[in-house]
Amino acid sequence: MQKLKIKKGDKVVVLSGKDKDKKGKVLRVYSADRKAVVESVNIVKKHQRPTQGFQGGIIDRPMALKISKLMLVCPRCNKPVRVGRKLVDEKNVRVCRKCKEVIDKQ
Repeated sequence: MQKLKIKKGDKVVVLSGKDKDKKGKVLRVYSADRKAVVESVNIVKKHQRPTQGFQGGIIDRPMALKISKLMLVCPRCNKPVRVGRKLVDEKNVRVCRKCKEVIDKQ
């Protein structure tokens, strides 16, 4: 199985769909399904029934998007970039293809 180029906490931009060109932070990654939940993107309304801890009603919540529709935003050059891999100190790290900066924090 191929390693994913997007991790939790990354800033990404949406490439296609109703939320095209929106930016957000990755909240959760489902590696088996190759999907990710992005903050304030792909919002749906969920009808929640009342429970002991919750009053109930209609709530907004982000749903998962396919990772192929997302592109990582480089923290240094602040542009959507393709991700490369590089061996640094016997660790395989992600690298920005535009500015050659290491994206993963050591």
